[in-house]
Amino acid sequence: MATSQRIVIVGGGFGGQHAKRRLVKAGQRVTLIDRHPYATFQPLLYQVATGGLNPGDIAYSLRRFAAADPEGSSAFRRATVTGLDLAAKTVQVSRGEPVAYDRLILAQGVGPNFFGIPGAREYAHTIYTRAEALAVRDQIFSGLEQLTVTPAAQRRYTVLVVGGGATGVETAGTLAELKSEALPVIYPELSTDNFRVVLAELSGALLGPFAPPLQRYAVRELRKRGVDVRLNTAVKEVGPRSVEFSDGSVLDVDLVIWASGVAAQPGVAEWGLPTGRGGRILIDEHCRVRGFDDVYAVGDCAMNPDAPLPQLAQPAIQMGDYVAEVLVAQAEGKPAPGPFVYKDKGTMATVGRNAAVVQFPGGRTVTGFLAWALWVGVHMASLLGGRNRIQAMINTGYRYLAWPQSATSIVGDALPPPDGGAGERDAGERGAVAGGLGRAGDG
Repeated sequence: MATSQRIVIVGGGFGGQHAKRRLVKAGQRVTLIDRHPYATFQPLLYQVATGGLNPGDIAYSLRRFAAADPEGSSAFRRATVTGLDLAAKTVQVSRGEPVAYDRLILAQGVGPNFFGIPGAREYAHTIYTRAEALAVRDQIFSGLEQLTVTPAAQRRYTVLVVGGGATGVETAGTLAELKSEALPVIYPELSTDNFRVVLAELSGALLGPFAPPLQRYAVRELRKRGVDVRLNTAVKEVGPRSVEFSDGSVLDVDLVIWASGVAAQPGVAEWGLPTGRGGRILIDEHCRVRGFDDVYAVGDCAMNPDAPLPQLAQPAIQMGDYVAEVLVAQAEGKPAPGPFVYKDKGTMATVGRNAAVVQFPGGRTVTGFLAWALWVGVHMASLLGGRNRIQAMINTGYRYLAWPQSATSIVGDALPPPDGGAGERDAGERGAVAGGLGRAGDG
């Protein structure tokens, strides 16, 4: 008979989900804590931000996720973790009583890293959450609508994407297709020259973890789609309407999307755990937090400096499964598994419609339509919940077949223009307030 343990998992992302599934299947009691009432499929958030998918297509109720387990073997608490009492073995939360544990798994993920660049935190937008993706979507929608009533000589909407990793490349590629395919169909009064997409990357290549031929392919495809790709370009300061680069040049911008680097979630530094670069929690080869036998960390929030892993979904999934195996072995009095070993299943990123890159273990690479089809298939299959998979496949399939009329399905609140009339400004402010109230749980 297995000994039942009180296991608390902080974070309902990839690592937390997989750990919870295995633990419950083995008869363990699990409490899942997350500040959101839903799990978000982060790799597709940029599709929400650019109007390709509805937010409901990539979000799944964590209460439903917990309720699906037999005999109440798991529970869900929507709350923000405010601290850890490591001596008393309790998790301090923003709502309700502290949650006691025998074993603790930290899987809260990470947030943006602004690297101390002046103005970046205040003026740049990120797309790490559903609410952030919706905010970016509304900014783009509002900008295009405002262009239609702007004098022709002054029509210019510029989006700067900072960071040439997978998120930055995928976002810039989708925005470029919005510019080249959607504008002529949906906004006939606008020219493609009115919408400008700029991608700035600090290093000399995009998609750093990929092989050089795939990096060059990404640059070619983005430039072919009209993206102004700027390599070896560092951001010095972000202002409300402009960005200054380290070479002294200044770019007038309407929207900055920050996709450059990650750091620990706010407050983690006060939890009393050892941390390393970017505030990530230091773990050993068994995914244990260093110095603590009953606390584990998985996914992007964790870092083993002796064996660093890429910050992707697969490492988080495999770490979550591994820690569950360790805890089940402990409960059943069996020998613990050996050290965690990451099994590379490949890496992929999409550049745009019919264009993507896939790199398999061993060095084999695929580009073009086949890579794009693989990317679509893997991401659709990875969504949590059958309804989400079906709905996302329907939306993606329709968008592909009805192209270019379906190049954009952006529907959002028009934000008040900076120089709009009083009546329009008042209506916009009322809409913004209502939207803010409706998304209060996302913050």
